Formats: sequence, structure tokens, C-alpha cells
Amino acid sequence: MCGGFTCSKNALTALNILYIVVAFILIGVAVYGRASALVTNLPIIGGILACGVILILISILGLIGAVKHHQVLLFFYMLILFLLFLIQFSIACACLAVNTKQQEQLAEQGWKHANELIDKVQETFNCCGFNGTESTYTNNSDPLIDSCKTKICCPFSFTETDCECPSCMQKLQSTIDYAFKLCGSIGLFFSFTEFVGVWLTVRYRNQKDPRANPSAFL
Repeated sequence: MCGGFTCSKNALTALNILYIVVAFILIGVAVYGRASALVTNLPIIGGILACGVILILISILGLIGAVKHHQVLLFFYMLILFLLFLIQFSIACACLAVNTKQQEQLAEQGWKHANELIDKVQETFNCCGFNGTESTYTNNSDPLIDSCKTKICCPFSFTETDCECPSCMQKLQSTIDYAFKLCGSIGLFFSFTEFVGVWLTVRYRNQKDPRANPSAFL
């Protein structure tokens, strides 16, 4: 019988194994999202990463509770999983709702606090400065920016006024937008599987184990 105790037990066990796989996917996507932007501070994507780590721990708890039909473990598993669903759903929606202006503000905050990585970003994306940098430099430009331009964008240019160097935000914009959309879409999709897990746990917890002592059922 598919709706019986054994079926519910096997389904919940399989679902928790799936959660472990999902957690690694979320962690991988979040790490990619943060690494692809390099210096940008993306706390929302960090939230997806945290959800992935927590989901692994919760899955282990769920596996133990499912195998042993432990009422207390299943209760806390169900409660924590529902809270995780709310958090992950909210974060995923926030990732999808962030507009270009907000992405730029988040990126600017990360740029200001990542001095040790700025040179790496400028070399990787062949750009100079964040967003207030002019595309064409003159002899009166900032010495630091001018040095960046000479070293990275125009190492073989003999006329500084002819050297054009885009700002790093121009180069990073598409990468940041893709990272937000990817994390948001995957986080939103898998958050609904957690709701299914809550429903299945409630159902399984209220079923009686036919092999157990009747007096042991709570």
C-alpha cells in the first residue's frame, strides 16, 4: 500500500537523501555566484550558501528520525525544515527581485572592502576603477587610476588621451546579474521540495509502526 507506513518511511528517507544532493547544488551555485563577482559583497547569495549548509545538517537529522521513527527527532526536523523553507523562499525571492541599481550598490559596498582583490579584478576584467571612472583618461586624472590604466588597459599606448579603459562595474554587471538570477531560481525551485518534506513528515509521524509495541506509539 503506497500510503502505508513503509511507503512513507521510504519516501521520507529518499527525500532526505535528495536534500543532501540539493544542499551540495545550492552550495556550489552560491560559491560560483560569489566567486564570479570576485570582490562584490553579495549577502543574499551568502544566505543561499548558509541554507545549503543547514540543509545538510537537517537532512542527517531527518534520516535518523525516518529510520527510527523517532517522534521527537521528527518533530524538530519538521519544525526546522519549515523555518528553513521560509528563509530560503524569502532569500530566493529577494535574489530575483534585486534590480540593476541595487546590484550596483551591493557591488560598490564590496568594492570598498576588498582592497586586496581589486588589482586581481582589474587585471582579470581589463578595467580600472569601479563606476566613477571616466572611459577616457587625461594627464589630469587620478594618479592611482592613471597607473592602473597604463599598466592594465593601455600598456603599449604612448598617448594617454587616446587610451580608453572601462570601469569594472561595466564588466561585472552581467556576471553579477547572472549570479543573482541563478541563485534565486535554483533556491526558489528547491524550497518547494522542503515544503513537501514537511508535509510528508507530518503524515509519517502520525502513522503507527505495525512492527512496534502499541504502547510505544505516542
